[in-house]
Amino acid sequence: MTTGTQADLYSVMHDRKSVRVYDPAATISKEELSEMIKEATSAPSSSNLQPWRFLVIQDTAVKKELRAIANNQEQAETASAVIAVLGDIEMYKKVEQIYTQNVTEGHMPEASKEAMIASTNRVYPNVSDEVRKNIATFDAGLISMQIMLIAKEKGYDTVPMGGFDKEKFAERFELPSNVVPIVLIAVGKAAGPAYGSSRLPMNEILKFI
Repeated sequence: MTTGTQADLYSVMHDRKSVRVYDPAATISKEELSEMIKEATSAPSSSNLQPWRFLVIQDTAVKKELRAIANNQEQAETASAVIAVLGDIEMYKKVEQIYTQNVTEGHMPEASKEAMIASTNRVYPNVSDEVRKNIATFDAGLISMQIMLIAKEKGYDTVPMGGFDKEKFAERFELPSNVVPIVLIAVGKAAGPAYGSSRLPMNEILKFI
């Protein structure tokens, strides 16, 4: 039996389509965008280190620049906003702040906090930047999907864009060396139809053992 809450969730999941044609006159307030991102931070992350960082681009002239960086994808310019999801590959440096807050909010005892901090400081600094980038990329995928579902529930459309010049993006927006661009999410009001897409059959993607 499907409950009302499940039905609502499934409807949002299935109604969300990748929209590439947006109404350039539609706007979304900074407050609403901030709220969407805050809600999305309920996503899980590796060791709860929350490596995601965000740059929200709304300025018309800057979005035009972004379109060139994003391989001339129209939605980079015409969407109400583009949320750049970034990854901090030095995420472990916030471990003490994060786990102290966990204790303050009653999520774990002090002893567990100290053990997690010690474990994180033993492991994360000693793996390569590439490994930490992979971790940040995985975590960015989790929160990006939440952002898109939350946006849909609020009546907005989205499309994720992985096809952009990440080096040019980092240079244009003066990202520090420890922060890498991962995905761009266009958010706005559709001005054209979103097309459905097929999915592989379950017997080709699922196996029980």
